[in-house]
Amino acid sequence: MSTIGRLGALLVRTHYDFDPKRFLPATSGTEKAYGGFLGSQLDAPNIIILVAERDEQVVGYTYAGLEGNDYMALRGPAGAIYDIIVDPAHRGQGIGRMLLDATIEALKARGAPRVVLSTAERNAAAQRLFDRAGFRRTMIEMTRELNN
Repeated sequence: MSTIGRLGALLVRTHYDFDPKRFLPATSGTEKAYGGFLGSQLDAPNIIILVAERDEQVVGYTYAGLEGNDYMALRGPAGAIYDIIVDPAHRGQGIGRMLLDATIEALKARGAPRVVLSTAERNAAAQRLFDRAGFRRTMIEMTRELNN
């Protein structure tokens, strides 16, 4: 889980760089904590974690789950993709799309009628991937800081 923890920490740092007021900062313990968290999810019945390997090295992963009705989101049952990340040294090679497609298929096989995900406003590369994969925009999160 150390490589996944490193990638998870990269995900945290990337989002923090997009908007440090909205997203959590990475700390010296983020890699271990993130890897430990994802490791704790492996046996959860409604969770799917897939990895992409190249030369016996993990170069990306997805973390997704099956969810029931979500009245806060005004949404029925769905597969939800929580994380998708590819090591920067391996981007642009189709790995993200392969992970995305495999995750969608795994969610579909478990009965998900739809798949939802969120992406950072400034993450244009991810948005292009999701657009090409047939996702449509349905919600916009807006944040206002109250301590200013």
